[in-house]
Amino acid sequence: MAKALLGHVGGPDPRMVSEMRRLQQRIRDLEAELTRLQAQNDALSAQTREETLVRLQDREPALT
Repeated sequence: MAKALLGHVGGPDPRMVSEMRRLQQRIRDLEAELTRLQAQNDALSAQTREETLVRLQDREPALT
């Protein structure tokens, strides 16, 4: 009976530890992807702003 009790409270379940590590790695992967996508979005936003400014400068003045 002592062995049963010791096995029950003897430490963390290896499956639980493995799952925790897998989830922590998944979080790190998602954070890296988020950082990459934010940088890509910032670059695209800057490019769009520049293209918009160029288009506005190339317009002919309105007839009044």
